[in-house]
Amino acid sequence: MIKEAKARILINDLLRRSGWRFFDDETGPANIALEANVKLKKKGIEDLGDDFEKTATGFIDYLLLDERGFPIAVLEAKSEKFDPLVGKEQARKYARSQNVRFVILSNGNLHYFWDLEQGNPAIITGFPTPDSLGHFHAFKPNPDALVVEKVETDYVAITQNPGYRNDPRWNDPGQRDAFIKDAELKFLRPYQIRAIAALQDAARNGGTRFLFEMATGTGKTLIAAAVIKLFLRTCNANRILFLVDRLELEDQARKRFVQFLKNDFRTVIYKENRDDWRKAEIVVSTVQSLQFNNKYRRLFSPTDFDLLISDEAHRSIGGNSRAVFEYFIGYKLGLTATPKDYLKKIDPARISARDPREWERRQLLDTYKTFGCESGAPTFRYSLVDGVREGYLLNPVVVDARTEITTELLAEEGYSIMQENEDGELVEQTFFGKDFEKKFFSDETNRIFCETFLKSALRDPLSGEIGKSIVFCVRQDHATRITRTLNEMARAMFPGKYTSDFAVQVTSNVGDTAQQMAVSFANNNLNGHTRFLEGYISAKTRVCVTVGMMTTGYDCEDLLNIVLLRPIFSPTDFIQIKGRGTRKFTFRYVEREGGQAQEHTKPKEKFKLFDFFAVCEYFEKKFNYDEIIELPPITGTGGGGGGGGGGTDKDFTNVNPDPLKTMIETPVPVYGMRIDRKFFEKFEDKVKAAPEVRERYERGDIKGAEEIVVASLFNKPEDFFNLDKLRKAVQLDRRVTLREILAKAFGEIDRFKTKDELLEEELAKFVSIHKPDAAHILVIRQFFKAYVTDGGVRAIVDSREFPRLADNPKVSLADVRALGQWRDVIPEYVKDYVSLNQFAA
Repeated sequence: MIKEAKARILINDLLRRSGWRFFDDETGPANIALEANVKLKKKGIEDLGDDFEKTATGFIDYLLLDERGFPIAVLEAKSEKFDPLVGKEQARKYARSQNVRFVILSNGNLHYFWDLEQGNPAIITGFPTPDSLGHFHAFKPNPDALVVEKVETDYVAITQNPGYRNDPRWNDPGQRDAFIKDAELKFLRPYQIRAIAALQDAARNGGTRFLFEMATGTGKTLIAAAVIKLFLRTCNANRILFLVDRLELEDQARKRFVQFLKNDFRTVIYKENRDDWRKAEIVVSTVQSLQFNNKYRRLFSPTDFDLLISDEAHRSIGGNSRAVFEYFIGYKLGLTATPKDYLKKIDPARISARDPREWERRQLLDTYKTFGCESGAPTFRYSLVDGVREGYLLNPVVVDARTEITTELLAEEGYSIMQENEDGELVEQTFFGKDFEKKFFSDETNRIFCETFLKSALRDPLSGEIGKSIVFCVRQDHATRITRTLNEMARAMFPGKYTSDFAVQVTSNVGDTAQQMAVSFANNNLNGHTRFLEGYISAKTRVCVTVGMMTTGYDCEDLLNIVLLRPIFSPTDFIQIKGRGTRKFTFRYVEREGGQAQEHTKPKEKFKLFDFFAVCEYFEKKFNYDEIIELPPITGTGGGGGGGGGGTDKDFTNVNPDPLKTMIETPVPVYGMRIDRKFFEKFEDKVKAAPEVRERYERGDIKGAEEIVVASLFNKPEDFFNLDKLRKAVQLDRRVTLREILAKAFGEIDRFKTKDELLEEELAKFVSIHKPDAAHILVIRQFFKAYVTDGGVRAIVDSREFPRLADNPKVSLADVRALGQWRDVIPEYVKDYVSLNQFAA
């Protein structure tokens, strides 16, 4: 008998939404009142009793039954003023009396799930479904088996080919390497075995969260496969969720797990197997697809996965994406290539909270906190230094190259020029490195960049041509111009070798081929094979020019040059980009003559990092491998050089009067105008009838689908669709996004969520990440909602003028005092993770 009806209503609603059918304790002791497959019996609130917490008889609040009608969980309910954990021992007693393993503790606002056999209660933001709890009930983890399992070098290889040791080629030392390569067998390196042993040690000490901090190129996906096998083989997991942050990584991870583990376990991508994902042991998904519209809460129960692995954890669970991760109960493993101490000399007190370096620091701290490593010591660490020292990775040769203009752009004083203003007066205007190709343009500077790169690039050690390279530009139009310049220069340098295919642009605006071009470049067949050495398997195209693609997770082992034609302010991005070149490789060419074959091999000994914007100087440098190249001077100096580099983007703001001419008020009924409803339905029909939009949307290229809609459907004669009109047509109390509109058109969602529903979901994310105590949960809820939806409250809180809240109907001074530390935590969280635009009317 729950004291307060509000808590009971909230709990009943959560149970119904999770698919439970039940009697509650109003009807008497649970073993009498509860029967399987009986709907909730409704009684008046007056029958609840005065104060269940003080009742001596101790009736069970809720007893949840499985599909056969047997008890499977006890739900101990408390009134809102109590922390659910105060009922922990009471619930343990009830659970034991019913011989059940699971306990849910709730006060209607804060909920815990407790597996009595596996440790402590864990915060959940939704109740498990009957099916999911049934799956979890059948799951009998054995941490001891996890700890004692022996993991050796062939732990994955023996799954790929259980009989590989019996193959004659394996037993012939002369053929063994070729056999391993042909069979694509994967053997764990010593440090990879040490990583898994570290996880086992942590599990022996009761750990359930683990973090591997390992440099790019050290085989994190292979380690993940070994960990997956470890958990599945020892029955410490029945199903595993592998989260990535990019579409291309989703498919890449699936292919790798199929290659490594297909003989024992099935791997699927969730969006391609929505109806039968439960049949697979390994489910791969992008965190974005689960986070959109918070559909992870609708599609999954907290107990659906027993192990969650986050690839590139600093990205895939950064910010409030972490709420997806925290939603699930189970072991958690994070994989990251970004060292936490990369910013160890940054003083947080001396930089702005909006500084990109501060943002990175906080993102990384979030990652370490998520995996129980607040001290900064991960479960296992293997740095680039370790990899280089042990002979598995390579360090770059950094080429710090600056023109006369970029030298000034990068200086604290900046690059100053005199320009006429609107009055014809000469005024000084100053540009900095971050303005390049955004406000400051110079074709001559770009030409020097390309010329310097081509003259100093590492060459392929066998063919002598320019080594395979990736160039990172500021924007897509910048990439287009750099690609054209490189092709023009290559035609002059290497007559007859290229037909405008020395360099190709690999960005999203070149269409569907971009991703395939990146794959072909890695596979050495982009635009065919080289013309420099007959029969040599290397791509004809030597340079891929990109902006943000080909960074995280892109493997191209024979890459010899990386070119930075833009500043980088994110250490995460810098490490990822630099990591594209650190892998070792052996160049091979078989020369055939007169029936004889001779193999030529050359090892990749280094790669060059062309740094045209002092990126290495910007970040802390650990290695002194710089190669400074003297650049040919640019014609002109200082204020006059740069080939027209003074172009700037200027916005226009009208300051002249524009008085109101007429005003007619026509109240619209609550159900909206008929034309509004028909307008939206007509737009949906046109979207569904557009094959390019549907194809991109179903492939997961949401941005591409949106771009086609804007280009081909918006502001066209006859209908003149646009986002503002569509928002008015749906008659919602907030702004819907084009992403949501497409989701409804293609059936991914059946309706648009209201502002209050979104608020509840954002609050649930905050609770799952920060885990506030029950004493503060009510005032946190009130303050959180007011801060998100009311600009006036935000202004008062941000300026810390709290006395102005004295007569505020949403948040009072007493509320602010009661918040304690949460008064500062909530605004910071909202600024970083909550999109306020979606709550605007």
